[in-house]
Amino acid sequence: MSLTLYVCTTCRGATDDPDGPRAGARLLDALTAALAERDMPVAVEGVECLSVCKRPCTVAVASPGRWTYVYGDLDPASAAETILDGLSRYAATPDGLVPWRERPDAFRKGVVARIPPAPVRSA
Repeated sequence: MSLTLYVCTTCRGATDDPDGPRAGARLLDALTAALAERDMPVAVEGVECLSVCKRPCTVAVASPGRWTYVYGDLDPASAAETILDGLSRYAATPDGLVPWRERPDAFRKGVVARIPPAPVRSA
């Protein structure tokens, strides 16, 4: 299974130092470090913007043939393990639809969008 986690690196926290790394970049670093300690088949990609600026930090999880989710309001200092827990649950489903009660609390409260799988079109 191919699973991609997109992390908005331009998300800025309310207390971010204008000259320091942004909250989104710090979240990307925390996720990369947490994944290095686990055996999870997840590609993590930093992206310039997910256009959810009012709800930083923001990530999106996607996989072919599955629903895509966008989550916001994540704490760059503490959300890495929660995100990886949510990804494990997502990966265990056939379609990416994790029952609401089985999602980590941050995923229940922070869901921004749920996007249907892209249609497969034959040429």
